[in-house]
Amino acid sequence: MAKETKTNAMRFLEKNRIKYEEQSYECGEFVDGITTANALGQPLEKTFKTLVAHGKSGNYYCFLIPVDRELDLKKAAASVGEKSVELLPLKDLTAVTGYVRGGCTPIGMKKQFVTVIHNSAETLPEFWISGGRIGLQIKLSPKDLADAIRGKFADILLSR
Repeated sequence: MAKETKTNAMRFLEKNRIKYEEQSYECGEFVDGITTANALGQPLEKTFKTLVAHGKSGNYYCFLIPVDRELDLKKAAASVGEKSVELLPLKDLTAVTGYVRGGCTPIGMKKQFVTVIHNSAETLPEFWISGGRIGLQIKLSPKDLADAIRGKFADILLSR
């Protein structure tokens, strides 16, 4: 099997000497994070999805949350100092981030946006996020990620 092309996310991690592991899966189009985690045998609480939102200020933000949970838009807005945020329409995702749905990651976007990671990841030694294309997941330390992209941890989930 030919070696896969590195994504912007992988190049960024290597340039910054951040340890990571990659895991690929067969997938021709978008599948949700729960399906991805189950297919790869990854625990749902350690598999995070990247959501992109925009605030009233016009700024864009990334929020990383477990794949089986929902973002609380009020908590998300408060975590970035906005009055409110709205999820980015899917039709705008590639133009804003350079990534497609199912392959969006906070690493290596066209521009580095303020990123907030749900605080459940703060104590995890490692977690899984998209690797920058559909069919690729990356396992790395949440703290290493936060340090590299100047991200922060906060409670941004809807209550169950």
